[in-house]
Amino acid sequence: MELDDIRAFVEVAEAGGFGRAGTRLGLSKSMVSRRVARLEAELGAQLLSRTTRGVAVTEAGVEFKEHAERVLAELDAARDALAQRGDEIVGSLRVAAPLSFGMSHLAPVLAELAVRHPKLQIDASYSDRYVDLIGERYDVAVRLGTLEDSSLVARKIAPIKVAVVASPAYLAAHGSPRRPEDLSGCEALMQGSEVWRFQDGRKTITLRPEGRFKADNGQALLAAATAGLGVAMLPTFLAGPAIERGELVPLLLDFPMPEGGLYVVRPPPAGHMPGKVRALTELLIERFGGAPYWDVCYAHLDAYEQKKGGPQGSRPASVVLEAEGL
Repeated sequence: MELDDIRAFVEVAEAGGFGRAGTRLGLSKSMVSRRVARLEAELGAQLLSRTTRGVAVTEAGVEFKEHAERVLAELDAARDALAQRGDEIVGSLRVAAPLSFGMSHLAPVLAELAVRHPKLQIDASYSDRYVDLIGERYDVAVRLGTLEDSSLVARKIAPIKVAVVASPAYLAAHGSPRRPEDLSGCEALMQGSEVWRFQDGRKTITLRPEGRFKADNGQALLAAATAGLGVAMLPTFLAGPAIERGELVPLLLDFPMPEGGLYVVRPPPAGHMPGKVRALTELLIERFGGAPYWDVCYAHLDAYEQKKGGPQGSRPASVVLEAEGL
């Protein structure tokens, strides 16, 4: 019984088809089919039922898959343990990340990880959709905002802070909001119909802003804000450089909002962290831990407060990023 045949069967069962399993494995559809057929012949049992719509796992296949997954997991753990003994990271690492943060900040980290570990294969997917780590067989994901309760194992790397911003040209034409309620008269730049929440002492101010420009990606909202189309709530990892250059002005600094975070998320078990995931996590902490470099814009926010006569040391509040696209 070949381990490659077992792995092919598990992938087909998870993906629901030979073609999708082949894409995951980097094999042709016919090659995956031959491997599964060889395994079934070896076992003398039908593991998959072929249909016009795809495949379905038989009763025998369900039972075998449960044992096969444990065997493959133990093999991966054994390989990882040996690799760590030799201080060398091997194998492949599948990473899922949100689009804007992934392209602007994570991509250089993954490139450095590949340089540090020449025998590690890296497969990165940048998308604003929610990725099912277990179902799609990802090793790890980088996520922003707040995390829902789940069986996944998470490690917080850094805070994610947000500034409410607009361009100098927009503020010159429409005036600067002094309180969150003033945003009701502003042109808001949004992902959809999200809610903006501000804290005024012990009171929470909840707003549903309105505007004619919407986009499902933070980079697009950043471009709209710098073009003077309205007021946007953007994470500082996107807005920071524009604030430093004076292209955007921070607003409502005295009204804090709930804080989000940058997380590394992986499938269970919690006790065993594969060496490749550990290497990525440690590098992310090295690059982003503590006060992330993109929050250097805080100095510019303080300078702005001082210039307009407000209290020094104000900070843009943090906010829960309800969509991974930011």
